[in-house]
Amino acid sequence: MNAPELTSLVQLETLDGVYPGISVVVPVYNEVESLPRLVNAIASVLQENQYHYEIICVDDGSTDGSTALLKQLALERSDLCGVLLRRNYGQTAAMAAGFNSARGQVIISLDADLQNDPADIPLLLAKLEEGYDLVSGWRQQRQDAALTRLLPSKIANWLIGKVTGVAIHDYGCSLKAYRAELLADMKLYGELHRFLPALAFIEGAKIAEIPVRHHSRQFGKSKYGLGRTFRVLMDLLTIWFMKTFLTRPMHVFGYLGLVLMGLGLACGAYLSFLKLVLSQSIGDRPLLILVAVLLLTGLQLFCFGLLGELLMRTYHESQGRPIYRIREIAGRQRHKGEI
Repeated sequence: MNAPELTSLVQLETLDGVYPGISVVVPVYNEVESLPRLVNAIASVLQENQYHYEIICVDDGSTDGSTALLKQLALERSDLCGVLLRRNYGQTAAMAAGFNSARGQVIISLDADLQNDPADIPLLLAKLEEGYDLVSGWRQQRQDAALTRLLPSKIANWLIGKVTGVAIHDYGCSLKAYRAELLADMKLYGELHRFLPALAFIEGAKIAEIPVRHHSRQFGKSKYGLGRTFRVLMDLLTIWFMKTFLTRPMHVFGYLGLVLMGLGLACGAYLSFLKLVLSQSIGDRPLLILVAVLLLTGLQLFCFGLLGELLMRTYHESQGRPIYRIREIAGRQRHKGEI
């Protein structure tokens, strides 16, 4: 992917009006105490650096008053857009909704719990301007529980790096900077938000990682736990398959199918030799059942490969549908040409 020079992040003018150079996307779920402080902190940093920006807070079905507060803040602030989802879809869907609503040339993502520091945003942007497509934060001094958060995270980061080939230290850090054209080519499902660097690598992106600050949680409690492990492993397998065989599923299913059918034919030839040449009974041999299983399984896998090829073409050629439904958008001024 090409990395063109960033047009002025202070202001990006189009025929339809003036659009922000930077979009800050914040998924929100039950963060009513943190939300006002976070919005003020983001705005303060970006205004201080004279960036033309917008803040997009995506309420992911909060139940603690965050929804009402976000609507109120969006009415009071011209730089804030509230995207309110109909129910709790999960962080991946909330981030996808924010990315699809963003109008900036550069998109920043961070958590709403005040553990990410908005003061690090200029550092990410400076690194992005060196020609990278994605800059990921690295929480070197992470302020989380050692046993339940830090140790599983280190293991997960090592495993993800080995499987995907993208060796960064902190896949779980939400503080990242993206070029908008990169995210336009990426579709998020399941729990894939934590694998965005790997997905970007599949798209041919240049990726960098820089140390960022990390603060202790001030309000509420963490939404993450060890229960995510199974989902992360399943999504990791998905990423591995996409990275290796997304455009050539026949190479994995067809190969396995041919191998199994070959073994089945070899065993069948051996049984035929025993029956026809040596006149031995083969009806009670377990090997006969194995031959049938190998041939049928191999044929099924080969057919899966053909179906996978058809699905792959449908995937690349059809229009994707979003994994969320927006109830309303609060606080954004409509521009000429927008529906």
